Amino acid sequence: MSTAFATRIEQAIEWTGRALAWLSLAMVLVTFTVVLLRYAFGIGWIAMQESVMWMHGVLFMLGLAYALKHDAHVRVDIVYRRLDARGRAWIDLLGTLFLLLPVSAFIVWSSWRYVGNAWAIGESSREAGGLPGLYLLKTVIPVSAVLLAVQGLAIVLRSLEFIKNRESQIRSHKSQIRSHKSQIRSHSKGVD
Repeated sequence: MSTAFATRIEQAIEWTGRALAWLSLAMVLVTFTVVLLRYAFGIGWIAMQESVMWMHGVLFMLGLAYALKHDAHVRVDIVYRRLDARGRAWIDLLGTLFLLLPVSAFIVWSSWRYVGNAWAIGESSREAGGLPGLYLLKTVIPVSAVLLAVQGLAIVLRSLEFIKNRESQIRSHKSQIRSHKSQIRSHSKGVD
């Protein structure tokens, strides 16, 4: 059951990441349009310029969980890359439980009032002609942390499943070795 739940989580994160990838194209197109309008026609729109920054922020903040899922995050691999699969599963499990999940919870907790205040006043851009609804962009902060935590839950479930299966495989293998040794001993006693 835990791997099925982890799979559903990862499918949702995958879908989110693939959908967000389209923001990259939108950013390029809007940036091209801003440059074209400014230098070819002498026209500039603050809202259009801000939209590029907003898309950039949304892409990176909401894309964090996707990067984590694909192991594309920054990690100090001095120890991790030298470990076997079981050791990596333990590092993933402990790192997620004691670093990722607490940091995600802290981000949600610490940003809650900040985002709530932005919603309360209906915060918008400080620039004249800027984008309204800055509170929506600020909402991305706790949403990003929740997505990270959800992906972290999938990592925990997968790590636990791997460790559990690996431990049972090791016990089974050790049992087979003991059985083999006893067969060899009984065979060698029969030969004497």
